[in-house]
Amino acid sequence: MQRKNVAFEQLADLMAFRVLVDDVGDCYHALGIIHSAYHVVPGRFKDFISTPKPNNYRSLHTGVIGPEQQRIEVQIRTREMHDVAELGVAAHWTYKHGAPTTEGPQYRWLRELVDILDHAAGPEEFLEHTKLEMFQDQVFAFTPKGDLIALPRGATAVDFAYAVHSEIGDTCVGVKINSRLVPLRSQLQNGDQVEIVTSKAQTPSPTWERFVVTGKARARIRRFIRTQQRTQYLDLGRAILQKAFRQEGQEFSERPLEAVLKTFNCSTVEDLYVAVGQGLATGRTVVHAAFPQQHEPKAKVISLDRARRRAKRNDIAVPIRGLIPGMALHFAGCCHPLPGDRIVGIVTTGKGVTIHTIDCETLESFAETPERWLDVAWSNDEDANHVGRLNVTIANEPGNLGSLTTVIGKQGGNISNLKITNRSTDFFEIMIDIQVADVKHLTTIIAALRATPVINSVERARG
Repeated sequence: MQRKNVAFEQLADLMAFRVLVDDVGDCYHALGIIHSAYHVVPGRFKDFISTPKPNNYRSLHTGVIGPEQQRIEVQIRTREMHDVAELGVAAHWTYKHGAPTTEGPQYRWLRELVDILDHAAGPEEFLEHTKLEMFQDQVFAFTPKGDLIALPRGATAVDFAYAVHSEIGDTCVGVKINSRLVPLRSQLQNGDQVEIVTSKAQTPSPTWERFVVTGKARARIRRFIRTQQRTQYLDLGRAILQKAFRQEGQEFSERPLEAVLKTFNCSTVEDLYVAVGQGLATGRTVVHAAFPQQHEPKAKVISLDRARRRAKRNDIAVPIRGLIPGMALHFAGCCHPLPGDRIVGIVTTGKGVTIHTIDCETLESFAETPERWLDVAWSNDEDANHVGRLNVTIANEPGNLGSLTTVIGKQGGNISNLKITNRSTDFFEIMIDIQVADVKHLTTIIAALRATPVINSVERARG
């Protein structure tokens, strides 16, 4: 009553009758007889025979006005449907056909439950995921071949992809709903025909977890993040230690690392790599522990200028190639570094490395912790889009905003965010985030904007 927000007087199933018949045709025949004899309650008819529930519950439900104007619910089903409803998914066909089967829609919900159990990190996460599947209204969507997929209300295209198959969910890159290309976060409606576009090069995105609603999808995404984060931290930690060995004039080898595992509470060398990648231990600290006889005390505090000059030397810089932003690698929101910028990494405990431009004002707060500074360099195969931020002042006249966006589009930039930070009678100050390939691309856009008469000023934002 609370979930559906209805009063006690509005309940239609206080009195209910169940009609058992021999076959599906008799179900609809009985329904016609009942509807011809009594007035039907609008909105109470549900056909769970043509569209079964995920646990394969099948029945016809209808509500009618019976004798003495009483609202009555009537359930019509075959005896086989009744056995399944009363005794469970394996109640009838297992003993009727002699051999159990694990294929077909009647087992979909059970397979998904087992899949959630396999991918959940613990009992609390398993309970969280399974609760997502309960007590929710459903939405029914179709594959291009006409197969019916039942999902909770609010499910998105990513939920649909994982419901069809786990690998389809992991590799989905786009979706067409009713032949229209829409974002992956689009919510499905009853009767939608959904076509998932996949790519072998695609992997689950950490951002998907923000909008998926099914337990299976969330469990798969979280498991990928956990395993991928360890791989990312491991690769980053190994690169940091290799650099630290070179800085100390040592040849990189895992043998001296094995001798200091207990010092850093690690069981294996891989665990040590992960700890360094996470920022729980620094490369310099590990090398000094491995070669204590060669350790010479060094100044704890260095000047910011000296740290920046040291970071410009890329001969022993750690490449950031292959690191997925949002896992072991984060791009700072204060300076929005782009390929082509001189950059430096700051090791953050538990988060990996945050990339800043070399002239970022935020670096002043890390001047007293030089062990957290990491020389990093862009890889040569950077092909992902990065976000550059501009501060633009534009005259407050009709059509000027359209001119601004047109110039950016003609230069190949894609606006990902636009915010008016200050407005007056004559001018608008606007902050724009633009997806670009590198700093050269952003510089080209800035030059084109400055050549536009309606734009008063354009500067790259640093905060």
